[in-house]
Amino acid sequence: MRTLFLNLVVGAAILIDSCGGNKATSDSSSAAIRNATSPDNSSSPASGSIPRPAPTSLNSTTASKENLPQVSGPIIVEHQIEVMSQRDGIVAKIFVDTGARVKAGQLLAKLDDRQIAANLEAARAKSRGIEADLKNWQSEAQVLKADYARAQNLWDLGLTSEEQLQHAKYKAESDQWDIKRVEESLNTARQEQRSLEIELEKTKIIAPFQALVARRYLHEGQNVAKGDRMFWITAEGPLLMRFTVPENFFGRVKPGQLLEVNSPDVPGESHAARVKQVSPVIDPSSGTFEVLVELTGDRGTLRPGMTANIRLENPR
Repeated sequence: MRTLFLNLVVGAAILIDSCGGNKATSDSSSAAIRNATSPDNSSSPASGSIPRPAPTSLNSTTASKENLPQVSGPIIVEHQIEVMSQRDGIVAKIFVDTGARVKAGQLLAKLDDRQIAANLEAARAKSRGIEADLKNWQSEAQVLKADYARAQNLWDLGLTSEEQLQHAKYKAESDQWDIKRVEESLNTARQEQRSLEIELEKTKIIAPFQALVARRYLHEGQNVAKGDRMFWITAEGPLLMRFTVPENFFGRVKPGQLLEVNSPDVPGESHAARVKQVSPVIDPSSGTFEVLVELTGDRGTLRPGMTANIRLENPR
């Protein structure tokens, strides 16, 4: 009986404490709401009040620009090639290295040309010998022509036989055929000479245009074969960008149109570009067409090979 009485007393105490705590909590919440909504407390923060975030201003131009569709592509130049060896040979001399700026026609390297040079001199000597033979035949032809004319006069006067006249005629005609034969021999010798001159030119590795030497693949004394890479050279401008655009933009990108180019490799830089070419057809396999733009003005730190981005206006 005593135990039951103690249990009832403890339970009543817990119930009273619970009701008092809920009331305090309720009163505290009500006070917080009143403080938050009261005009007198708008300038001073109340304890337990929830601060409202300050409004932020949004640049509508920037936001709309960032929402525009973006296309990407590499920065390229029109003239960028690997210079190949045009014949077999041994590299005798290298005149430029990576990073050098060269002019059109400048000598980059040279192969050993001693054997070709000797063969060329022999071919030139042969041509000169045949030229001398030709002049000799041409002089003899003039003599035979004069003999035939004299024989013709004697025949007209009845002072020579017909046989002697025909003999002088045939000899003069035969000499003309000999002249033609020597002329053909001379032409062949000159073509052989020209062929060796071309082979000699191939031993000289020449820059085809003004460029920057981006890479060198060879070293002196190296034995190279025809078609081996020797240098990689690239023009430094104008900078171009080629990319593909979905077909729903067809007709909205036009030659002469100005676009803005940015590169993740050089953040903070913006460059103007003018549309140079627009493909007149759409690739049916991808549903895209190709666009080529050329950067105008100062290129800044942009270099060929960098990736660049262009934002386009949304199609209507």
